[in-house]
Amino acid sequence: MTIDAAVTELSNLLGPRLSRSKGDLESHGRSETYFPLTPPDAVVWPGTAEEVQQIVQICARHGCPMVGWGTGTSLEGHALAVQGGVSVDFSRMDKVLAINAEDMDVVVQPGITREALNLELRATGLFFPVDPGANASLGGMAMTRASGTTAVRYGTMRDNVMGLRAVLADGRMIHAGSRARKSSAGYDLTALMVGSEGTLGLVTELTLKLRGQPEAIMAAICAFPHMEAAVNAVIETIQSGIPMARIEFVDANMAAAFNIYAGAELPQVPHLLVEFHGSDAGVAQDAERFREVADDFGATGFDRATRAEDRTALWTMRHNAHFASMSLRPGASVLVTDICVPISRLAKAVEETREDIAAMPFPGTILGHVGDGNFHAELMFDATSEAERIAVHAFSERMVDRALRLDGTSTGEHGIGMGKMKYMGPEHGPAWEVMAEIKRALDPGNIMNPGKVVQVN
Repeated sequence: MTIDAAVTELSNLLGPRLSRSKGDLESHGRSETYFPLTPPDAVVWPGTAEEVQQIVQICARHGCPMVGWGTGTSLEGHALAVQGGVSVDFSRMDKVLAINAEDMDVVVQPGITREALNLELRATGLFFPVDPGANASLGGMAMTRASGTTAVRYGTMRDNVMGLRAVLADGRMIHAGSRARKSSAGYDLTALMVGSEGTLGLVTELTLKLRGQPEAIMAAICAFPHMEAAVNAVIETIQSGIPMARIEFVDANMAAAFNIYAGAELPQVPHLLVEFHGSDAGVAQDAERFREVADDFGATGFDRATRAEDRTALWTMRHNAHFASMSLRPGASVLVTDICVPISRLAKAVEETREDIAAMPFPGTILGHVGDGNFHAELMFDATSEAERIAVHAFSERMVDRALRLDGTSTGEHGIGMGKMKYMGPEHGPAWEVMAEIKRALDPGNIMNPGKVVQVN
């Protein structure tokens, strides 16, 4: 049993939809962040769920590792073939299979992106709300339990995946969940698969909740004199029950990066970017309530955006924060990390992180979906410098230690991949071995995205 034997058999099945060209292998061996190029042995493009099942059955016979590939936007090396094998690219499985407008749900293939789905839904008055920033595939978002800017109102992928179909490591196709809004029928295998990062199976279909398009939307941005004021404004806003659709934080360094990358003219101080959904009257009232809270913490320049093009410009700037951060040190490698803490501990976590970045020998930014206690740090370091490599990874460890000390988690939305595996033991204790036992039970040959999330050897 060898990888080459599996690739030969897969080539007979898929023909030109299997590639071993250098360009295809390298494009499926890259990460958004600092991980080195790690190409697979082959890339395959299935077109149907039945082909996915055949691919898995062939790989299982030959002990060949498989790694699912969506759009490649993950940040912790999730989709890198660290033990070789086959990258299963779902980009051709990008169809909307059923729109159930009356029930406010949709059935899709895993390769469709969130933007493409919402384009398909325009005429229905419905939309899919989870927005991680990148135009990621829905399958990838489900596998990493993604969230993003709208999670404070609409929840994460955990809250919005109702059911799925998946092929397990032995080639069995299973259907977990249903279109019913609730169930108490047995183990929740949907929840088990969502966030499993492809280590338990390959998803071929998703059933997702939809939401009604709000009658009115208003966005706004305001500046704060210092970080503590901005974060405390977030805490009071959430504790006051103001229904925010988005409430995003950027620090002074991030504001400076926006000015460089996007040609913005922001004061180099912390900012909050917010959005309200609802009726015309409700949105206006919510915005005024938030402005009053922000004013109490010294906010200035409360600029509102009601036109679609103005809101799009604001959120495009925010979604491009990763590339804007890189403009602070062009050509550098980037470590992107996130933690999540209880909202009452947010100010302490952010302030300690700010002090930590200020002491680093390279630039860094802080931003995040602080409405649910989740924030990110990006550090631009010289990967050729051993001292900087040591410093940046020590910083990441301190962030995780900080999160766990404050009753939080090592990652709110980026996931584990291989980048954060070493933190799983300290966070979960014996429960991490229980996860490994589940992995061994469903994938005894360790062929589903090996080297990620759990240690099974």
